[in-house]
Amino acid sequence: MATRQVYWNVEGHHWLYLFFIIALAIFVYGVYKRVKLWKLGQPDNRWKDVWPGIKDVIVYTFAHKRILKDAYPGLMHAGIFYGFLFLAFATAIITLQADFALNIFHGWLYLFIKVTANLFGLAALIGIVVAAYRRYIQRPDRLDNKPDDAITLVLLFTILLTGFVIQGARIAVVPDPWAGYAFVGQWMSIPLKAMLNEAQLLSLHVFLWWLHLALAMAFIAYFPYSKLFHVLLGPLNQFFRNRGPIGIPEPIDFEDESLETFGKSQLREFSWKALFNTDVCLRCGRCQDNCPAYLSGKHLNPKRIIQDMRVLMEETGAAVQAQNKVLAQAAGQEAAAASESEETEEWTGRALIGEVIPEDDLWACTTCRSCEQQCPVFVEHVDKTIDMRRNLVLMETRFPAEAQLAFKNMENNGNPWGIGWTTRADFITGLGVKTFEEDPTAEYLYWPGCSGAFDARNQKVSASLVKLLQAAGVHFAILGNEEKCCGDSARKLGNEYLFYSLATENIEVMNNYGVKKIITQCPHCYNFLKNEYPQLGGNFEVIHHTVFLLDLVKSGKLKLSNADKKTVTYHDSCYLGRYNQIYEQPRELLKAVGLDIKEMAHTGEKSFCCGAGGGRMWLEEHEGQRINEMRTDEAIAVKPDYVGTACPFCLTMFADGIAAREVGEELKALDVAEILEKAL
Repeated sequence: MATRQVYWNVEGHHWLYLFFIIALAIFVYGVYKRVKLWKLGQPDNRWKDVWPGIKDVIVYTFAHKRILKDAYPGLMHAGIFYGFLFLAFATAIITLQADFALNIFHGWLYLFIKVTANLFGLAALIGIVVAAYRRYIQRPDRLDNKPDDAITLVLLFTILLTGFVIQGARIAVVPDPWAGYAFVGQWMSIPLKAMLNEAQLLSLHVFLWWLHLALAMAFIAYFPYSKLFHVLLGPLNQFFRNRGPIGIPEPIDFEDESLETFGKSQLREFSWKALFNTDVCLRCGRCQDNCPAYLSGKHLNPKRIIQDMRVLMEETGAAVQAQNKVLAQAAGQEAAAASESEETEEWTGRALIGEVIPEDDLWACTTCRSCEQQCPVFVEHVDKTIDMRRNLVLMETRFPAEAQLAFKNMENNGNPWGIGWTTRADFITGLGVKTFEEDPTAEYLYWPGCSGAFDARNQKVSASLVKLLQAAGVHFAILGNEEKCCGDSARKLGNEYLFYSLATENIEVMNNYGVKKIITQCPHCYNFLKNEYPQLGGNFEVIHHTVFLLDLVKSGKLKLSNADKKTVTYHDSCYLGRYNQIYEQPRELLKAVGLDIKEMAHTGEKSFCCGAGGGRMWLEEHEGQRINEMRTDEAIAVKPDYVGTACPFCLTMFADGIAAREVGEELKALDVAEILEKAL
């Protein structure tokens, strides 16, 4: 029967359990120290979605769904992860056989473990070599090297290598009819047998066995003190991640007189989950590689923000511990425990905003969430930025000068341009569209948004969309002068009070008219009306115009010709794509009119932001390249006739980019609705 003696040539192997207990104690202490740091944050219930959390761990940890989207490092990581995962399983089976008298390590199971342990072990070994080559030879910008990285790679490599040499030494001494299943060990046995005699092989085997054991115990002990900890923390963060609509901040109750501050300016004002995120981050740099602000030469680096918050968390934890020690010495443990909360709050250390995270970094973020979309362990970057912006605006009145004008315009006229609110309906009603006051039985509310009502370029989009809806026989109306800005820019720029004022007025008007369904051409309006207004009692069925138009085409209500044989590259708006997963519908519409789609270098969930999100439509870029011009360069590179958009901000940014690059004769930026109108 296929089997082998587990502790061959090893005496005193029972000592391994003592070593294991010691290593486990060091491991537990390390975990305890990190948990204490996370508890510096505020409570946050993340146990609401247990079954979805388990499914996420299966999909994103064990199936490596996000990790493998970046193929080169993804396959490297998969080799290491699956290699050690299976070796841990094999070790457990062997231990049960040897020390707990379970007669299972024989026959087909023995041969299965033998061949797969060699296969997965070799995959892990190759993965480690590739990781070292990539980190220390290729040295991509997104990787920053620390001693822990080298220690981890050397430790893992040595554990695997000693394991294979031990196997090779045993095969070289003891004839094994099943040696072919342990193919790596068999390869090792050939040079070992040629160089060493039997006594030397026995000595080498027993020495390496104990060394291998010591390294394995060191691996366990070192785990929570190193980047290895992400193997446990990553799945936990996937389990605890936000689900449903993304990017929805907690509302502020401005009527709550007990609130002493708005937003967050100190580390301990964040939740334990936000602090937990800082330990989850393994510095892979995918967020950095996909951040439009960083790639355009701004100082902002989402990875650095998370890592700098981690350093501040450790500084805060050390200060708390030192203060408690002083209190304990002065007044005893009971007094220290009673005073812990008050005393630790007095210690502020480095200011989170300004010293740890530069204010300019907070305002450079476009809230595109590409950082979060690419993060394999679901670290949440943008919400922290919005919380700190809130504090700067609501508590410190510190924000870019350009934002002041946008705030004032929204306060006085309900739109960021500051155009008189009484003229909002003029253009749309001029197209023959009635208001809800005039036609209260309309099935749909058409929400053109501020851009569609006031901006000359985007009024053309409104005209095209109105013509398409009228051609399809859709019964719709507008709010007219009663519509105000949805509040997207106000909220993303941190002015929560202004957002609250605008949103509650809009909700009251729509509820009074009994509005149930809304069509909007702006992804920012779409996202807010659909996902953020429910916080304030605004529950509506909101449809983006690309989705609605596609339904009209498929149902036959909207007849289009497909004679346009030109080429188009479609730009995925961040708030339509990453925020709301609408990627294919606009493309289906473009194909329906005969256009050939050419994809840019960054497309779909990796789309490159136009630069206008997060309220940056109203701010100037004072550092690095202009993001919209970089995106325009990507469009120019594929040589299309049109750049197709489905967002007024994106359309504006592309129009500016095309003008800056002086390619207006060759390339036109058009909304999908404008392209479809040509095909009526």
